Amino acid sequence: MILTDSKILESIEKKEIVIEPFDRNCLGTNSYDVHLSKHLAVYQDDILDAKRHNKVKHIEIPSDGFVLQPGTLYLGVTQEYTETHNSVPFLEGKSSIGRLGIDIHATAGKGDVGFCNTWTLEISCVHPVRVYEGMPIGQLIYFKIDGDIINFYNRKSNAKYIERTNKPMESMMWKNKF
Repeated sequence: MILTDSKILESIEKKEIVIEPFDRNCLGTNSYDVHLSKHLAVYQDDILDAKRHNKVKHIEIPSDGFVLQPGTLYLGVTQEYTETHNSVPFLEGKSSIGRLGIDIHATAGKGDVGFCNTWTLEISCVHPVRVYEGMPIGQLIYFKIDGDIINFYNRKSNAKYIERTNKPMESMMWKNKF
């Protein structure tokens, strides 16, 4: 079951959902709009290796925007820091973003109960497109959970994305044992 605007507000009042900064105008019927921060990153190497730490180069979006190029994976990040303690957050791209040919995530659209951070975006595009800091980039949808939580994400000993940051986080796959 998806939380409605009134249930999202109720969860915010109870501190079960935290959104910083929160703007009531960004609350939709059953979602909350999030915005692109000024920070992007790209991987430095042409070939990525799942068993090693792949370094990134950070880019700051200038006031006149930044042109995304096809064939490049950009890591972006939301301006909003969120916490979710009573539901499962899903991040989806806004339809207006999709109509510009921008995808904001390759596979990581679902968060875990207990996720407390900004959202790293896996941005790609089908043709060159200029993006701007602060533009609406996605929407968070919250799904009600059924049952008690045993293993909150922010309490897991092997959670890799718990350090609070305002910059995109590169893949930490290399920390897995395989």
